[in-house]
Amino acid sequence: MCIRISTFLLAAIVVSQPASAFKKSEKKVAKQLKADISYLASDALEGRRTGTEGEHKAADYIENRYKEIKIGPYKNQYRYPFHFTYGREIVATSSVSINNVKMVLNDDFFPLPFSATKKVSGEVLPDVTEQGNIWLMPLFTDQDQANDPHFDWEKNIYEMAREAKKGGASGVLFFDGFGSKSDPSYNKQSESETLDIPVAFLKHSAYEKYVKHTNIKTGIPIQLNIAVKKSDRTGTNLAAYVDNRARYTVVIGAHYDHLGYGEDNNSLYANAAKEHAIHHGADDNASGTAALLEIATWVKNNKLRNYNYLFLNFSGEELGLYGSKAFVQDQKIDSANIAYMLNLDMVGRLNDSTHALSVGGVGTSPVWGDVIKMAGDDFKIIIDSSGVGPSDHTSFYNAGIPVLFFFTGTHKDYHKPSDVADLINYPGEVKVMKYAESVIAKMDKENVKPKYTVTKTTSTGGRSKFKVSLGIMPDYTYQDGGLRVDGVSDNRPAAKAGLKKGDIITQLGDVTVQSMQSYMEALGKFVPGDKTIVKIKRDGKEMSLPIELYK
Repeated sequence: MCIRISTFLLAAIVVSQPASAFKKSEKKVAKQLKADISYLASDALEGRRTGTEGEHKAADYIENRYKEIKIGPYKNQYRYPFHFTYGREIVATSSVSINNVKMVLNDDFFPLPFSATKKVSGEVLPDVTEQGNIWLMPLFTDQDQANDPHFDWEKNIYEMAREAKKGGASGVLFFDGFGSKSDPSYNKQSESETLDIPVAFLKHSAYEKYVKHTNIKTGIPIQLNIAVKKSDRTGTNLAAYVDNRARYTVVIGAHYDHLGYGEDNNSLYANAAKEHAIHHGADDNASGTAALLEIATWVKNNKLRNYNYLFLNFSGEELGLYGSKAFVQDQKIDSANIAYMLNLDMVGRLNDSTHALSVGGVGTSPVWGDVIKMAGDDFKIIIDSSGVGPSDHTSFYNAGIPVLFFFTGTHKDYHKPSDVADLINYPGEVKVMKYAESVIAKMDKENVKPKYTVTKTTSTGGRSKFKVSLGIMPDYTYQDGGLRVDGVSDNRPAAKAGLKKGDIITQLGDVTVQSMQSYMEALGKFVPGDKTIVKIKRDGKEMSLPIELYK
């Protein structure tokens, strides 16, 4: 799961027995769940990070399991690779020279992720900022700031570089003159927009050796040759299909990727960077993957006929739903042909004391109210009505498809190496899986296409700092300039102005929108009642739409 869920509405259902009590007939299912989770969460798969050998091994295993249970591929193939851009990486040719001495990349310096790919040179003096020259600037003003663990050095260095660029700097070399305890390092997932000047950071040890004791009266020759590029990656979704030649198809999905060693800065383990520890991801989401395989077996063996069944294993979820979004787009998933989507993410840690099971997407169709009542005495159901959440069902909800999302909750091992197979509550997971199967069976018997309803988005964080809102869902995976609209809420400013899903916002008011960052900067300039112009690209054509903004 890529984001923590923060808010649910509670609906209490009394529990009569512990999750640890389960029928003998279910022991075989629990044994298979344990076998699947134990392999997927093993050291051999190294955390199943998207695009790695560990992900490929997991995909091999999942494909072979579908073949074992005799469920064929979707459209003649199990694997659906998808390509995406995620973050920025340093080009190895990047260099910094001071007094004609070449610095060592990563040991002495590193480029900033918002740096332009450019080469500039000149003679500079500390604290002298002449237009057209390279500026040599301290990141920290004093030792206290350098030692302050709450100092947001990345935000400050970007703002300082942007101001230097406005002041006429041809490039900026920042330095640490105090030996910061925050230990600044390259952040390849930085969301800061690219500036059009080269920017680099000189570490404290290099500053002490090459700058601090240099005679600066005659100037310091500095050359910046910086290259930063987008990081292109490839993940793999898997799809198995039971074709009953029915009118509608049911999608049942779970993501199988996890964090690897925490290289993408999504670990919650305090020592992740230093220890390079495998994040096993047993609950997140080997548990959902194993449950999906067992549900697929159950569908096959019970010969459910009234729907077609598409079983999807997504990658790229931990990075931002890249896999599910790619599948919906690349396979042109049509809501007219899909009955509903059921998503399983982190279903392996049912608490034997609280018996809490979160069910998301309940508001996406009127039929789900009766489905919730089917939980019986095994769970206390926690209802989230929204179709938008921190997992792959969101991609299908945004495509106009009713969704359900099963989740047994976060825990102290979430996004840490300690999320291991031995901590899975296997009897509890069997109960969750059986509940999901009862939902599937009920829907197959009724053989209808559930009505789709639009829901309010559940907040996943604190209060918005903005006084106005457009009422759109941004496409966080889009990185080609502008902000692509992934969804438009009814009766909100964007909808009233005529914006549609797929539009690319290029300007709001007098602010050019290049990414999420400048979009938020633009929003911050308005108050309720303001009227302005939003410029968009739609199908390659530029349009200007008048819009009135409010919260």
